[in-house]
Amino acid sequence: MTAIFHVSDTLWVLIDWTDDFDAMLDTLEARAAAGDQHSADTRLLIDQQLAYLQRLTTPPTDETPTLKRVRQSRRHPIWRVAHPYRPGIAVRTIVWFPDAEHVVVALFANDKAQMGDVFYDSAGTRADQIIDRWLRERNTP
Repeated sequence: MTAIFHVSDTLWVLIDWTDDFDAMLDTLEARAAAGDQHSADTRLLIDQQLAYLQRLTTPPTDETPTLKRVRQSRRHPIWRVAHPYRPGIAVRTIVWFPDAEHVVVALFANDKAQMGDVFYDSAGTRADQIIDRWLRERNTP
């Protein structure tokens, strides 16, 4: 699934994600529509994170409170997108920048608030696998 966000008159950012991430977004929307406030809050935070990514004009080189490197990755330089503190909810989106015009959503933590930092212990390995699959699907080395 690819979402194209118009950032300026000269820059387009392509945000690509897996079918699994797309299905998760659909599930969150359905639960939110049924009145689940946690799902509605989670979906809002994801949308805000994607909007943050679309405002980037270049791939990151420096860490910020919102965007930090995930050092547990072995093969691909991945970054985590976070949001300001909210009690009881911690949404983390793991992304990879294959080039200056694209970002790939590689992984998502719906409720890191309960998982804590153990999420990052496997985030690198799981993200690498998803990125490798994404590359194979596009026949990219």
